[in-house]
Amino acid sequence: MVTAMSGVDARSRLAGSRFADLRWVEQTGSTNEDLLELARSSEACDVVLAAESQTAGRGRLDRSWEAPPGSSLLVSVLLRPGLSMPEAHLVTMALGIAAAEACRSRTGCGPLLKWPNDLVVEGVGDDRRDRKVGGILAETVVSGGRLEALVVGLGLNVNWPEVPDGLAGIATSLNLVVGHDVDREDLLVAVLVGFEELYDRLIGEAGRDWLRERYARLSATLGRSVRVELADEALEGVAVGVTSGGQLIVETGFGFREITVGDVIHLHPAG
Repeated sequence: MVTAMSGVDARSRLAGSRFADLRWVEQTGSTNEDLLELARSSEACDVVLAAESQTAGRGRLDRSWEAPPGSSLLVSVLLRPGLSMPEAHLVTMALGIAAAEACRSRTGCGPLLKWPNDLVVEGVGDDRRDRKVGGILAETVVSGGRLEALVVGLGLNVNWPEVPDGLAGIATSLNLVVGHDVDREDLLVAVLVGFEELYDRLIGEAGRDWLRERYARLSATLGRSVRVELADEALEGVAVGVTSGGQLIVETGFGFREITVGDVIHLHPAG
């Protein structure tokens, strides 16, 4: 049964935190786009926007993101982190870690992180393919080559009545994994509390090794044979690590490559 979120409980629990400015809407085109417009027109910072449904939700490479109203956690965060452009990916990593850990603590389902921005659960039985339960999209506001603002959006499949046609073996939702409905508002709070801790540490420290190590523990990609599709080529190899800036390190037959942007395909099931 789908239970509507009101945001009242979440606002109460987040009072006094970095993300106390939680805004909720019934429907919008895209929470990311709404906050990008806010960033361009104001000095707003640390604003969270959650929606019951989106009519123009999207993921990387402008791929559409569709979900029945009330079935998913759809939330974006407006930040002004004071990081360089290459460091912006670290914020995406931090949100991915927070989301994966919140799912585990609140539902018992512990998704892993598929580079660069997906949350996946491992298949069971004979079908061991990873199934997507969520994704993250980061978008920037840049002025004079400087990162003025960053919007990171998270979409989590939480309470699906069933796997939609065409997505069997490709995607699933938290409730279908754990066998019961999940409180989306409680999950939202857990994500934001965890994200605040990671984000505060990220912008307050010069070193980034701690984030890389924490990400590696939750990675579904590291140690796997992968195919990486780039804008002008494709390569195959083994994903062996991530840099302190969040780039994927792939060992190919011709040496090591650091991947900043690309689509990663896991060639063999884990295990």
